[in-house]
Amino acid sequence: MRILALDQGTTSTRLLQADPDLRVLGQRRHQTFYPGPERVEMDGAEILSHCRQLLTLAGPADALGLANQGESCLAWDRVTKAPLSPVISWQDRRTLGDLARLEPLAEEVRALSGLPLDPYFSAAKLGQLARAHPGARLGTTDAFLLDNLTGHFATDRATASRTGLMNLDRGEWDARLCQIFGVPLGALPEIRPTLAGFGTAQGAPVTAAITDQQAALYGHGCRNPGEAKITFGTGAFALALTKGRPHPKGILPTVAWDLGGITYALDGGVQDAGSAVDWALRAGIAQSLDDFAGFDTPAIARGLAFLPAFSGLGAPHWDRTAAPLIIGMGPDTTRRDLCQALLEGLAFQTAALVAEIAEHVPLMGLFIDGGISSNSYFAGFLATVTQRPVTLAGTQECTAFGAASLAARALGVTLTPPPPGPTHQPGPPAPEWAARFDAALTRARGWRDLSL
Repeated sequence: MRILALDQGTTSTRLLQADPDLRVLGQRRHQTFYPGPERVEMDGAEILSHCRQLLTLAGPADALGLANQGESCLAWDRVTKAPLSPVISWQDRRTLGDLARLEPLAEEVRALSGLPLDPYFSAAKLGQLARAHPGARLGTTDAFLLDNLTGHFATDRATASRTGLMNLDRGEWDARLCQIFGVPLGALPEIRPTLAGFGTAQGAPVTAAITDQQAALYGHGCRNPGEAKITFGTGAFALALTKGRPHPKGILPTVAWDLGGITYALDGGVQDAGSAVDWALRAGIAQSLDDFAGFDTPAIARGLAFLPAFSGLGAPHWDRTAAPLIIGMGPDTTRRDLCQALLEGLAFQTAALVAEIAEHVPLMGLFIDGGISSNSYFAGFLATVTQRPVTLAGTQECTAFGAASLAARALGVTLTPPPPGPTHQPGPPAPEWAARFDAALTRARGWRDLSL
């Protein structure tokens, strides 16, 4: 039986086959555009072309699982299905003004959707697209790809829960939310369960579709309340399964998946993780990834703190006025010191997510995957600042493995996950480190507020 996973991510599209070693059949990187302040875009036609190229390369399969970017969205023509707008990335912040005007409705939006008013989510972006392209189809990238590849104008319940337009209790589009954000209900795709079936793409039945972070959660083998994962990609995203629909504040309730009934999770994200490392490389702070390894005494213990909040603060703070900040430099500070402090800053921000999640569900384990998770200094420091054992995934392809596992499950097949990687045990707690970093974080907040 041949099971494939199409992992359509923020920077590239990858096609993998569910062999024991999760063989990569092909990868295509797409361009990212920054056409103005707060704007991050991609070309939907380029992404679609890459998906078609990879599926042609792979040939027929018994099942295909599609993982998508989550909150990135666009408008496209109902008849030709060609994109009418760029893909507006989840990183894009152009809707800040719209969301500020909606602030009096923030509690109503949160009560219905579970989400705050933040440009990370799709609702306000889809509202702008609806005004710019009346009569167009609107949706996240998965709905665009499925409409073009299979003829099914649909999305899954987990992805829909990330838009801000789905009623989190009912699992359907909410007319009131659509009214608030100015999105025509009829322009949105049908919401389906995760394993509902989404048509056939170039000889491969799409038996599962889901947003990337939920796919990674499934790929880690998390099935029980309290089991949690953190994926370190462009951003860092934590998810923990819950028992029933949670009602937290700083952290977010979301749909993990719908396998014949909705399973809920708690969700939180650090907006800049891998993107912060990429910045350090582009800026010449680091010459290579080797500059992020081989550290001894923590930089924070020497008074050096780095908050890499290039896109502001996500959960649990939800403050897009925060700016990147480096504090505590001295004449002896080196580039490697800054690289070390950057990793520690990511770990401290991630620890805040973990602490908030633990307020609502007893954590049974903490699993990590993605780029910097394989950095032993980072993983060990994360274990110390969270005071929890941190287990590295047995594969860095957790998103793809989760999508493939769900696709196989739709056929009644269970894929065997790879054995987990090493576990990092926490060192002695050092509360003064967290206090020092929190003081730096406080100084960074409000910096982008133009009224100051």
